[in-house]
Amino acid sequence: MAKFKRILLKLSGESLMGEQKYGIDEKRLGEYAQQIKEIHDMGVQIGIVIGGGNIFRGLSGANKGFDRVKGDQMGMLATVINSLGLSSALGAIGVKARVLTAVRMEPIGEFYSKWKAIDAMEQGEVVIMSAGTGNPFFTTDTGSSLRGIEIEAEVMLKGTRVDGIYTADPEKDPTATKFTDITYDEVLARNLRVMDLTATCMCKENNLPIYVFNMDIVGNLKKVMEGEEIGTLVHN
Repeated sequence: MAKFKRILLKLSGESLMGEQKYGIDEKRLGEYAQQIKEIHDMGVQIGIVIGGGNIFRGLSGANKGFDRVKGDQMGMLATVINSLGLSSALGAIGVKARVLTAVRMEPIGEFYSKWKAIDAMEQGEVVIMSAGTGNPFFTTDTGSSLRGIEIEAEVMLKGTRVDGIYTADPEKDPTATKFTDITYDEVLARNLRVMDLTATCMCKENNLPIYVFNMDIVGNLKKVMEGEEIGTLVHN
């Protein structure tokens, strides 16, 4: 039995680079698709939001002279590219997936609505929600919080390159210790950058727990769904 019936899976765009310095690593994409298939086969209803940092990050573009709005729009399009890649990889292994976009761009993807997403998940499709919120100045973290709340997910699973939340950056501070669970209030008080402030506050206010884990280790997504404590739970 899966621990959750309906989830919002937030995937990092940077992680899709795998061993590369840019773009999509086909091996990593295939591993992600296989992990998603494993929990899909358990009967889990899956909504997915992917970042676009492997292709373009609006905020860093703004620092290099891009207009912030145009930079964020480029970032939104990067998430659509990643979403199409993941839907293709899922289709190749027999999992039906649908790409919804927050900005109209048929026939690339269907225009997002909550009810369309829920209906597709209930029919057994994996729903990939792209283009962020459709607005500039919002990150894909905020986009995933919004979509997770809208689709009435029980939890947001935040697949990252680290195995949870630490007291400090474990790559920089060898004394950093890991939390098995932590409250939103403590995350905010300690200024831990689990997600950006807007996203964190949205999850707190709408009582959507976040589970942070390392998605890059094959098999971890299934372990989370089976209830193994391999990451950090953030809750009220």
